[in-house]
Amino acid sequence: MPKGYWVARVTVHDADRYKDYVAAATPAYQEYGATFLVRGGEIGASEGEPRPRNVVIEFPTYEAALACYNSPTYAKARAIRQEISDGEIVVVAGHEG
Repeated sequence: MPKGYWVARVTVHDADRYKDYVAAATPAYQEYGATFLVRGGEIGASEGEPRPRNVVIEFPTYEAALACYNSPTYAKARAIRQEISDGEIVVVAGHEG
């Protein structure tokens, strides 16, 4: 069963409220076994329009990654994030090669 990943590219418009998002999202991440592989950090060459905040979160399974995103707990956090930032999040299955 492949691991699951969230790949997020975000532009935050209110850094203080982003802390509220992180606090609200943390219980969902803990419940679904999330591990942060990339959390912000320096960015280099890219194609297309870069965003200042890039995050990759690993989950034990693709199903866990989807369940976390669709959970009631994360829905509360997502509402905060959508108010104070622009960006994209995709949920992808890992490669088992």
